[in-house]
Amino acid sequence: MNAYEREKVFFKEVAQSNDIWILADEHGCVMLNSDDEDCVPVWPSEALATEWANEDWENCEASSISINKWKSRWTNGLAQDDLAIVIYPDQQGEGCVIDPFEFEALLEKSAKAK
Repeated sequence: MNAYEREKVFFKEVAQSNDIWILADEHGCVMLNSDDEDCVPVWPSEALATEWANEDWENCEASSISINKWKSRWTNGLAQDDLAIVIYPDQQGEGCVIDPFEFEALLEKSAKAK
């Protein structure tokens, strides 16, 4: 799947499960760097997030965040820290990079569409 197909899958699956998955360790969540931005990668399932827990991130564990918790804490926190989100990156780290507020708007849109 290309990045846009993975984005569609991401929002569809998250709307069903109500959970967003990240990788984290005792220091916080995993970060990826795009050309212009520092990004928090997110996945639609524990299994897909866990696939990334290797090499540099072998000590990381998949952690779920409910949509409600994401909206109440993560959106503003990421925006304040000037961080973007990379949606369901492939093994090369490629994925759609999105602003936290746009991400939240797409979460709400997908929840209404289910």
